[in-house]
Amino acid sequence: MKKNNFRAWLYLLPSVIFLGVFMLYPLIDVFIYSFEEGYNSASQSSFGTGIYNYEYVLHDPYFMQALQNTFILVIITVPLSTGFALVISLALNSIKKLRNFFQTVYFLPYVTNTLAVGLVFMILFKKTAYSDGLVNILINLFGGESVDFIDGPYWAKMFVLCFYTIWIVLPFKVLILTSALASVNETYYKAARIDGTPKWRIFTRITLPMISPMIFYLVITGFIGAFKAYSDSVALFGTDLNAAGMNTIVGYIYDMLYGDSGGYPSYASAAAIILFVIVLTITVINLMISKKGTKAG
Repeated sequence: MKKNNFRAWLYLLPSVIFLGVFMLYPLIDVFIYSFEEGYNSASQSSFGTGIYNYEYVLHDPYFMQALQNTFILVIITVPLSTGFALVISLALNSIKKLRNFFQTVYFLPYVTNTLAVGLVFMILFKKTAYSDGLVNILINLFGGESVDFIDGPYWAKMFVLCFYTIWIVLPFKVLILTSALASVNETYYKAARIDGTPKWRIFTRITLPMISPMIFYLVITGFIGAFKAYSDSVALFGTDLNAAGMNTIVGYIYDMLYGDSGGYPSYASAAAIILFVIVLTITVINLMISKKGTKAG
């Protein structure tokens, strides 16, 4: 047994080293930097240690705006994208002959370049000197007034960002849920039909419990992915996200390191640790809920 354990650890050693060098060490490094006040990356020196970096970040209006944007994005896009994916997957699962074809069609946006999709969304929503955009043309046809979704009011820009994010993540969720639905044993459905069980009850009592692990997986990864959102905002609103009022926490961290306000690794590290704590907390809560749901089932 000891020999087998040694061999197992030997096989795991390359992965453990990789994770230690590229994940654990940077995390510890960032945690240390977050307490070093006035850290200079060139001279590798600072003029003190303390919690000033966290105080500065938590009182920075740009960070609070980025935090607000990120939370709105998470709260709106994760439930909606998961719900839409479930509805689409149920519809695809009922189409036996063309299911693989439609799966491929729905998956295409996921493999498309993010910036390319963002450019298409800008064409659809952005007002220019020549056109108000395709979406505004449709709004005008129904008697509504044009809205500047890219450079206009906050709610309009947030709507486009949420719409874009849902569009980007939806294909992956559809693929996962369609595969989960296909793996459900048909025997359960046949037994339910013989008993004359209504469709809604079949869904709530058989389908939903059987695919619930995949749903929880998508919710957890969705939360993590939404909290790490940055390229979505850049694709729609450009690189100056603070001016647009559409920055995210990851965007704020990047700006502190490399942007116009760059050169502040201590502030960036503090913001990164705050993001890590938020994501870890929400992930743990989701895991606890999923375990309770599994036990109750």
